[in-house]
Amino acid sequence: MWFYRMNEFSHGRALTFFLSYQTKNTTSGNKTFSYISLIKSTNRYSGLMEKEKEWLYTISSKHPLIHLNFNEIWRYRDLLLLFVKRDIVTVYKQTVLGPLWFFIQPLFTSVIFTLVFNNLGAIQTGTVPPFLFNLAGITAWNYFNECLTKTSSTFTANQNIFGKVYFPRVIMPLSVVISNLLKFGIQLLLFFGFFIYYYSQGAAIAISPMILMFPVFVLLMALLGLGLGMMISSFTTKYRDLSILVGFGVNLLMYLSAVPYPVSEAKLKFPPLIARIVELNPLAQMIEGFRYMLLQTGTFNWSGLLYTAIISVAVFLLGLIIFNRTEKSFIDTV
Repeated sequence: MWFYRMNEFSHGRALTFFLSYQTKNTTSGNKTFSYISLIKSTNRYSGLMEKEKEWLYTISSKHPLIHLNFNEIWRYRDLLLLFVKRDIVTVYKQTVLGPLWFFIQPLFTSVIFTLVFNNLGAIQTGTVPPFLFNLAGITAWNYFNECLTKTSSTFTANQNIFGKVYFPRVIMPLSVVISNLLKFGIQLLLFFGFFIYYYSQGAAIAISPMILMFPVFVLLMALLGLGLGMMISSFTTKYRDLSILVGFGVNLLMYLSAVPYPVSEAKLKFPPLIARIVELNPLAQMIEGFRYMLLQTGTFNWSGLLYTAIISVAVFLLGLIIFNRTEKSFIDTV
């Protein structure tokens, strides 16, 4: 209450008088009377009783089923930016290669995929060079992967901070999604560097006019990764096995998301059930859409985009509900 008065008065002398007067009268057991008499005797703040319910900040465990307080997040925007900076700076701190790991991981993975899936497995990528095809898929997959794996440990990794100070808990997973945009942008620059190289060598590649939908695909991928991450983070407060499951489960999911192959190849070479799972996987639709926008290869349809958007938003809202319910009592079980 005193924090509210300080913001309401914005006057050091009035606040000091209020605190000292109330403390003096508390010893006599007449705290309520002194509070009311003080308010009534101060003409400058005579309207304060009517403003009693107009709190500047409300910290309560009672929220609607779907609760995302944008006003509160905006008030804590400095803290959000601080966490974003922390995530960026500390990832490769005290490493030999530092930010070069942003380039090394997608490059080596693309080379391995090209050797195994295209040279050895004879997976066709049409007129697109296999290395560039794999680099596009891996760049998109890495963003989702980072959003999912890092938000899935929100409660367990930050339990010490959560137990000491209040701030909107959803800021933590949001900071992960935002900070990963920098890594995603750097890897996109790497992709366009190789795109220019292959284009100069005469490769039949082109950027699709659907590139205008690129921010929509990034947003949907962020929502899907954030929603799944918040759900897993909530469950891991009681069941630590899920943190182990995420490690290899995400790697297996990559092979069902059409990262090292086009969806058309999955329909031709996979069993019908597996091919159908790949086709219905919203991640496969996103990665196929990324490659279509960046390389004009593969397929794109508006019904697939609508299906992906519905799944992504639904997963995000479900994850937000579970996350909000868990944050009320997770400190007792984590």
